[in-house]
Amino acid sequence: MQTIMLKAKLHQARVTHAVLEYEGSCAIDGDLLDMAGLHEYEQIQIYNLANGQRFTTYIIRGEPGSGIISVNGAAAHLASVGDRVIICAYANFTEAERIKHKPALIYLSEGNAVSHTSNAIPVQVA
Repeated sequence: MQTIMLKAKLHQARVTHAVLEYEGSCAIDGDLLDMAGLHEYEQIQIYNLANGQRFTTYIIRGEPGSGIISVNGAAAHLASVGDRVIICAYANFTEAERIKHKPALIYLSEGNAVSHTSNAIPVQVA
């Protein structure tokens, strides 16, 4: 049996560009991709904290060190420059892999600078 698990997350990234007349996808700073273990053309989910939109697209590599998070093509209707978004990638894991798996969690601040990283989300209390 396989289980779909969170592979990596860029938490509270700020959209720097929303380009309707582009081929599509989401350009992400290459340094952030490498840090999170994400790959060009990999499927991602984007969750927009500003308007509640949730959508699927794929990654294209953005200029390393630029802080770029560019939502392109039709998805540009779903995010505006300055919106905070959560970008997630998921992967299938066998039971043995699932037990050992720890996601790459990258937390971002203004300018899409890395504030900290983790591989576990704290338990939510009531």
